[in-house]
Amino acid sequence: MKDYIWKRVLDVGNHIFRTRNTVRETAQIYGVSKSTVHKDVTERLPRINPELAAKVKRVLDFNKAERHIRGGQATRQKYLER
Repeated sequence: MKDYIWKRVLDVGNHIFRTRNTVRETAQIYGVSKSTVHKDVTERLPRINPELAAKVKRVLDFNKAERHIRGGQATRQKYLER
C-alpha cells in the first residue's frame, strides 16, 4: 500500500472516530468519494489498525441506525424553510 493511502486511511479513521461524522461528510472533507472512504475504513483500516477499525465500525453502525431519523429531519427542515 502506498504511503499516501496508508496516511489517508489512518486520518479518515481517526477523523470519523473523533467527530462521529458520516461517510458522506468525511468524504467531502477529505475530497474523495464516499466509496473511497467506505473502502478505507472497512477493508484497509482493519489491516492497518484493527483497534481503530473496531471503534470506527461502532460509529458507522450508529450512523446507519440513525440515518432514517436524519433524513426525516432534513425533509422537515426543507419544508419549514419554504
